[in-house]
This record gives sequence, structure tokens and C-alpha cells, in this order.
Amino acid sequence: MSNEKRYYAGLDMGSVSIKAVLVCDSKMIASSLIPSGGHYKSGATKVIDDILAQAGISMDQVSGMVVTGLGAESTPFPARQVSDISCQAKGCHALFPFARTIIDIGGQFTKAAKITPGGRIADFLMSEKCATGSGRFLQVIARILHVPLDEIGPLSMQSENPVEFSTNCAVFAESETISRIAEGAKPADILAGVHKAMASKVSMLVKRLKYEPEVVLTGGGGEDEGLAGAIGKALRLPISVPEKPRLTAAYGAACLAAED
Repeated sequence: MSNEKRYYAGLDMGSVSIKAVLVCDSKMIASSLIPSGGHYKSGATKVIDDILAQAGISMDQVSGMVVTGLGAESTPFPARQVSDISCQAKGCHALFPFARTIIDIGGQFTKAAKITPGGRIADFLMSEKCATGSGRFLQVIARILHVPLDEIGPLSMQSENPVEFSTNCAVFAESETISRIAEGAKPADILAGVHKAMASKVSMLVKRLKYEPEVVLTGGGGEDEGLAGAIGKALRLPISVPEKPRLTAAYGAACLAAED
């Protein structure tokens, strides 16, 4: 029997970023993430080249690849296409074997899914086309407050008096944020209020799904500890977050490639 290592790649071509993961023996050994900028083919080539360089291997040593995400049809590589939510389920199940509910907060939409004990999709819902329930809302508020995205979570957790938003609409919330700044509200309190409003929207989606624990938060929203805490509070249970929440779909895609 050959002891030669077998490598499998997962490629997630999302609306905001392109991610690639390389696995060997079910372990993530390399990863890459870049903004998509709408350049799917060149972006895909870049992240795949990056993970191959990290592992010190060439493309002909990759035994299989699965691609997912909005730009999957633009992939320049021969690969099987799988839905992003199925890849999320596979990746989350591999990381959290007892996961039964996934919340994926991406740049455009929030998705919620129930998964079986075997890591397959049992039910699935997606938010309506409103920025309040997606990472886009955080980007807008961060721009208004002049706060880098990666500082939003820690700053929001310093809040002592979260701002209450009177609207669930991102457009009006943007105007309301500007008004609250003029009234002297602290950035930390505004961000905590934004997290509370988003958590309310997300929890309504998840409750419609009749969620079950363990709940895992993925996507860009998973990098925001303040948002994760607010969702946990709204659902009244602890939320599990992967170490690299934006890579779970790419990791799941690589795991599916290994199964092939």
C-alpha cells in the first residue's frame, strides 16, 4: 500500500472574498483569503497558487478539488461544484461534530441551516435582501464611525449603554447612526446597538428554522466577537465559532473533495 500523501483543495468564490484551503489527512495544512473585487478567475488562481506554495507542492499533486460560492462557475480549474451551504455543513461538522445549526453571516446575506448528525443539510433558510442581517451593515456603520472592521468587536464590548435602534432597515439605521453621533453617543454604544439589532434579525431567522444546539457561527460575522455575543444572548445559548470562520466553506469543500 502506498504511503504517499494525498492533497485535496477547496475553493470558495464568494461575493466579498475568495478563499482556498488545502487538506491532507483531513487536516487544514494551508489556506489563503483575498478580496474578490469581482475578478474571480485571477483571484482563484492567486489563492490556489498561494496554498500550493505554502505546502510546497504542485497542482498535479492535488488529487481533487471542489469549488463553491457565487463565482463557482468562473473557476479556471477542473472541479466539482457544490452549494456553499452544503460545504459549510461539511466544514462545520468536521470542526464541531455535535453541531446541529449553522449561522453563516456573509457580505450580502445571512444563511441559517439545520444539519444532521452526519453533517448533511436537513433544512435551510436565507435572509431577505436587506443589509441589516448581513456583514454589509457592519461595513456601512464602520465607515460612518471611521472604525476598522477588525476593531468593531472589541470596541463594542466596551459599551456601557448600547444605543437602541428604532428601525430594522439598514438605510434608516444609517441615518439614525449619524443622528446618534450628533447627539454625542459613543462609538462603542452605537456598535453594541448595531450588534443587538443584527442579532434580533438573525435570531428571528434561526427561530423560524426551529434551531437546535450546538450552534456554530461562520462567515465574516464570526470574526466579530461582539456580534457573536449578541446572537448568543438573543438565542440564550453559547455560540461556537471556528478559529477561521471565513474558511469553513472552503474547508468543507476540500473535505468533500477528499470523500470523492
